[in-house]
Amino acid sequence: MLDENLARIRAHRNNIHRYRRLTRTKLSDLERQFVDRRLSEEQAALEALTSKTFPVAFTLHKGPLAPASVRAPS
Repeated sequence: MLDENLARIRAHRNNIHRYRRLTRTKLSDLERQFVDRRLSEEQAALEALTSKTFPVAFTLHKGPLAPASVRAPS
């Protein structure tokens, strides 16, 4: 399962790079709209897949940190 997801992540990243390269070329308005839409879809799919594959979330502590000597023992 992990190998399949990693392969899909790689495919999405490759597609994103391809679409970004295309945006730097001369395109008609219709072609540019298509490429922009596909780029957006690929980025959303990549984000969804990576959050499903790697569900760990890190948050920053927003309050002041107490010195180690004041913290409760572990």
